[in-house]
Amino acid sequence: MNKTFSHPQILGQSQSHLVTLPDNHQLHRLVINDWQALQQAAKLAGINLQIASSYRSFERQLAIWNNKASGKRQLNDRNNQALNLDQLTQQQLLDAILAWSALPGASRHHWGCEIDVYDPDMLAGQQLQLEPWEYQASGPMAPLGQWLDNNLATFGFYQPYRTDKGGVAIEPWHISHIAVSSQAAKQLSPSVLESALSHCDIELKTLILSQLSAIFSQYINNVDLP
Repeated sequence: MNKTFSHPQILGQSQSHLVTLPDNHQLHRLVINDWQALQQAAKLAGINLQIASSYRSFERQLAIWNNKASGKRQLNDRNNQALNLDQLTQQQLLDAILAWSALPGASRHHWGCEIDVYDPDMLAGQQLQLEPWEYQASGPMAPLGQWLDNNLATFGFYQPYRTDKGGVAIEPWHISHIAVSSQAAKQLSPSVLESALSHCDIELKTLILSQLSAIFSQYINNVDLP
């Protein structure tokens, strides 16, 4: 695959690589066909495969980050238990946010090749939480989780957060287009990310920039491979 992304596209600051689907979700133009093939295969298996989240802009990711850092949005530990921000040091707060939310500019959702999936028919009136238990064991999305395990690779997708590697927490709902995400990952670097973060109003900015190399290693590059 030839170079696929510009720096603004990698960082979520441009949408020129995206196509808008009928449900208003946006995906990278090179992912559309494989996604539709995966969705059709799921339909034939009796699964209503839908998108919970796809492309996310830099500004949207920045808002998520700042809301978690300021206590405006609930922050959980790695076991999905709510945290009290008043009891956390800045370092603990940073690590807690990074377990579930990427830095703006570093979210794989900027690339348009990452999709959070679910089956609304399996919810049976419940509200989707996007928590690991929903896709495991006796959770409502367990049949979908099993189907994804058996079929993603056939259509060019995989799960980058399938296991807990000490970085981002397990996300069994998050699927990634192998070819496109591999190219994007090659083009995102600490220096590219630093340039974006240095010019935005992000909570914990000084701490983030002082540890950016370590954060990049633990939370950005430290994913499962296809």
